[in-house]
Amino acid sequence: METTRAQESTNAIERMYITMRHLFNRGFYKPMGVSGETLRNALLQLRPEIYGSIGEDKAELEGLTYVLERLPEGIEQCRFINLTSDEGYGRSHFKPIIPPKRRRNCYRIDSEQMNIEITRGRSDIYDILTHLTFLFVESDKIGRRVLIDEGKKTIRDWQKLERAISKEKLSQADRETALIHTANILGRSFTDVAALYDKLATKKNPSRFLQIIYWMGKLAIEERTTGEKRTITFSTLLRERLGHHIHGERWANNIKSVLQREQLLQRPLHIISSNMHSVLNSLFARKALAKTLPGKTDLEIYEALSDTGSRKLRELVTSRALKNGMIQIDDLSGTNIDVQLFDTARLGPDACCYEPAAKNDADKPVILVMDYAFGEQAFETIDELLKPYATKGDLHYMPVASISIMGKAGILDGDKGDLMIPSAHIFEGTADNYPFYNELSKEDFEGNGLKVYEGTMVTVLGTSLQNKDILSFFHDSTWNVIGLEMEGVHYQKAIQSASRIRKSIREDVKVRYAYYASDNPLKTGHTLASGGLGTTGVKPTYLITDKILKQIFNS
Repeated sequence: METTRAQESTNAIERMYITMRHLFNRGFYKPMGVSGETLRNALLQLRPEIYGSIGEDKAELEGLTYVLERLPEGIEQCRFINLTSDEGYGRSHFKPIIPPKRRRNCYRIDSEQMNIEITRGRSDIYDILTHLTFLFVESDKIGRRVLIDEGKKTIRDWQKLERAISKEKLSQADRETALIHTANILGRSFTDVAALYDKLATKKNPSRFLQIIYWMGKLAIEERTTGEKRTITFSTLLRERLGHHIHGERWANNIKSVLQREQLLQRPLHIISSNMHSVLNSLFARKALAKTLPGKTDLEIYEALSDTGSRKLRELVTSRALKNGMIQIDDLSGTNIDVQLFDTARLGPDACCYEPAAKNDADKPVILVMDYAFGEQAFETIDELLKPYATKGDLHYMPVASISIMGKAGILDGDKGDLMIPSAHIFEGTADNYPFYNELSKEDFEGNGLKVYEGTMVTVLGTSLQNKDILSFFHDSTWNVIGLEMEGVHYQKAIQSASRIRKSIREDVKVRYAYYASDNPLKTGHTLASGGLGTTGVKPTYLITDKILKQIFNS
């Protein structure tokens, strides 16, 4: 029997992860050498939706933008990329470079080397290596296109781009001439490259796009003509520490010490995994901004707060919260997961938009909001947080009453902004499945102008590796998959082990999961590479948050 395209794609993903684990254990590899060949071939066979035309001769620009937003600025110039643990670079003179769409510290050690700190587990390594493989494949395309005469000469377009890069400042005529030559190198239209030039431009570096293409091509040319390959290495400390929950334990213990200091370890604790603004704003924004934004609906207030220029409005809300029981716990553990605590017993009169049903302070909820975890990091952090807290011989069991997950996910039958309410999580590439009773249901969200889907969610190893064949199989099979995300299985695995096996938290802990669609990878132009949600995400975010908070306050 012939294998289907979905089966071939699943095998390619499995091959990629096995290869990445092998390369990690080996300690180093050369992405464009023999050691990186399996990884490159698997990615080219897979052709994920997010990387568009990676398998074609022309350059893939949307995928390139997506990857550059998740890798440190300047990485395309580096021949040596080192993945390290937290090894003290923060205490050196090096300034961290933090990618706009991935919270990780990166350090440019010299003109040839970039160090990337891994403190969020294996998912972070898979994410980086996948993006780097894409970057190197695209880089090699440029090298192939510009070298002629058996690799001894470069085409005229490349020579013109080199001259443009050497100028300190480009006039409009210089810029457009350089873009025409670059378009020819990339096999794309002038319109395509001009749009990306504007998107990647910064005040400090308006010609950033041209420089990125130049350096991608330059290193690929050198690899082809001199044999000097780019190298990715994994530090000894990283290989020793990975999987030991070092950062998760540090993070959880810091939170527990604050809970003890504030005498909150005997109160019902409600954990919410979400962003750092939706619970805060839902609790306090309408009351805090009643005079500043009179007559506005809740949704209009939330949209105003989400605007990048609304810093003063956000400060008003935060100020109100800090005076009424909010405690901020900034992350110092390396997990990059900040935390907010809300003590509802400290709410002043008419300060909050919700009223606890409990009359005694001892019964009023404590809400712990943690920022989004990343992939397997979800297990590490929740697993450590749910363990008992040991202090001077005493063991304090965590009084967890509920755990709520509000996240973004890819949807398989719907559009950006639609809602997904899971009844089970399955783990990609395995038959591992985690059915559970969800305190949230489809009926809770109907009648709000958004489509709501209920069913199984698949937890994938990496969102950037899915293609239409795999996603169509999930969608059409009896698994009844409605969407895909990266953390659900990991959260549920930690919750079930703590409540049903270790008995470190109550067995009847309430669980709530709800997701809103950030993309539909089955629709062309609707993948994560097509851009963010904008204000489309505001309504579903606050609708989910409101339903979670109402259940907590009425418990």
